[in-house]
Amino acid sequence: MNLTTEQIEQKALEIRQWVIRSLAEAGSGHLGGSLGLADVMAALYFRRLRHQPGNPRWEDRDRLILSIGHVAPVLYAALALSGYFEPDELLTLRKLGSRLQGHPGRDHGLPGIELSAGSLGQGISVAVGLAMAARLDHKSWHTWCICGDGELQEGSVWEAAMAASHHKLDNLTVIVDRNHLQIDGPTEQVMSLEPLARKWSAFGWNIVECDGNDVEQILLATSAPLRVKDKPTVIVAKTVMGKGIKAIENDYRWHGRGPSADEAIAFIHELNHTQP
Repeated sequence: MNLTTEQIEQKALEIRQWVIRSLAEAGSGHLGGSLGLADVMAALYFRRLRHQPGNPRWEDRDRLILSIGHVAPVLYAALALSGYFEPDELLTLRKLGSRLQGHPGRDHGLPGIELSAGSLGQGISVAVGLAMAARLDHKSWHTWCICGDGELQEGSVWEAAMAASHHKLDNLTVIVDRNHLQIDGPTEQVMSLEPLARKWSAFGWNIVECDGNDVEQILLATSAPLRVKDKPTVIVAKTVMGKGIKAIENDYRWHGRGPSADEAIAFIHELNHTQP
């Protein structure tokens, strides 16, 4: 897919609307991070990723690993709006027997899911394995991995980072959702991550930083790794948890909370009346 910037921004708005609706219907879920990542997901699925919604197991597709599995609602919304399944199914989120559970699972039968996620700190290791597999098989597809910043407090992340650099995996890009918040509060209070970019650089990675809620910046940032040779790339995407809803922006208490029916109506109304 190759939509214009304005069309991608519209898709990001629709993703946010569906995230709110699906969480309100479920009565639970992770709203803050899902809203914050809507622009990144829209840019990836409607411009950057090489994929075929009608043929989800296409051998030459790019692989996207959602390591931060609890923000599954934003992935589900992006997949539905891309054409992997009908958007109305988003309203079955977290319900018994649904293909859309609280964390994505490959065994749930939902097309477009590459990893059963939930154990934080594991996705980058899987992405490294995929990138190495592509190289061994002489394939041109790219592996993308989205992880949370709090997730970087896991030691396994840095083992994977070291391996990716050692093997010169220039077909691997990690996108860090840098919203500075996690379930217990600000990341810098729980376990400081700074200087984050310099840490990745010390591990031998190509570093790109961008505003993760600006589609044009995301598109520029995600084009850069495709030109880099002999190094994996990390994009530090600076996002706002709860982006688009002023009352919950940058409030870590919305990490794992869903909106009530009345809140959902108010939130969607706000989105519809604040978009440029």
